Amino acid sequence: MSADHSAHSDASIHYSRGMLLLLATIAGVSVANIYYNQPLLDALRTSFPASAPWIGAVPASTQLGYAAGMFFLAPLGDRFDRRLIILLQIAGLSLALIAAAAAPSLTVLAAASLAIGVLSTIAQQAVPFAAELAPASQRGHAVGTVMSGLLLGILLARTAAGFVAQYFGWRAVFGTSVVALIVLAVVVVIRLPSSKPTSTLPYGKLLGSMWHLCVELHGLRAASLTGAAIFAAFSLFWSVLTLLLAGAPFHMGPQAAGLFGIVGAAGAMAAPLAGRFADKRGPHAIISLSIGLVAIAFVIFGFSGASIAGLVAGVIVLDIGVQAAQISNQSRIYALKPEARSRVNTVFMVCYFVGGATGSAAGAVAWRNFGWVGVCIAGFLFAALAAWAHSRREPAAVRQSA
Repeated sequence: MSADHSAHSDASIHYSRGMLLLLATIAGVSVANIYYNQPLLDALRTSFPASAPWIGAVPASTQLGYAAGMFFLAPLGDRFDRRLIILLQIAGLSLALIAAAAAPSLTVLAAASLAIGVLSTIAQQAVPFAAELAPASQRGHAVGTVMSGLLLGILLARTAAGFVAQYFGWRAVFGTSVVALIVLAVVVVIRLPSSKPTSTLPYGKLLGSMWHLCVELHGLRAASLTGAAIFAAFSLFWSVLTLLLAGAPFHMGPQAAGLFGIVGAAGAMAAPLAGRFADKRGPHAIISLSIGLVAIAFVIFGFSGASIAGLVAGVIVLDIGVQAAQISNQSRIYALKPEARSRVNTVFMVCYFVGGATGSAAGAVAWRNFGWVGVCIAGFLFAALAAWAHSRREPAAVRQSA
């Protein structure tokens, strides 16, 4: 107990607004790499006409790589210095981006994209790092600040990639990212402190211990299922929005859906505020409120199938609800077992992205069979699932000991 307190005191020495902004930048710049290729698919189809039917392998490989990276690399933050891991991943990611920029075929590009996905999980070191550096009373705010950087990276990546590709070509998108990562690496070397490993487990046992954490920590299971259901609702909406906007009465292209991502930046801006509320009132109350906002958003969407203003309002409500829930959930799980924050985060984020994939698939099925109203009902049902999962609170004895 005293050793843990001493380690936390050492970490708190480095806690500052500037350090949080650096970690937020690390998260945003790194995670953006898994979304850069999405606006480039038409350009890639033109560059590799013989492989045009397989062009979807590029974003699919990136997403698959990210899931693999979360499982196989993110837990290493408990075993090794997170600063070293971040620098090594930046170096590897830069090489993968160079390979993508120079790819002579779609096969090479897909392979490079897989590596980009694996190595872009730098963000999964930055968020637990913030939780480690912050005092317990400010942990929610710290996580929220870093997550706001990650969310801005997700939201603005497509816009940035589209702009660079329009004027300089799709290969320049990957080259520009390499330059950004090199600058980031220099700042990391100068400013980011080292972290102290909290586990001595061999790599195999480190991965296996995540199953034991799931069994041991009721709060982790509840938070993971809640997060998965909320992200399923979020992904369901965004996967179908382009299809809605393409038809009557809108007749808008994919760029219009991209602009809705900028509207969604409201959710990213709300993340630190949600963290502060979680610090003051506890994460459970904020998660309950957030689930309610997600449900309300889909009610708004249900009445806005022909209204841009209604869709914009719904997007703002949805993004604030989703981001506030994620920040509060992560603040909650990081307090469960401080010496295993990277592994706890890995369990949560893997479940989170499984939920996202489930939501995207459900959205496609609902749209094809029941139209926009069916999509909105499905989103509301995911919010209801999140409410059920969140209501399954841990026993009183566990809450008191935590």
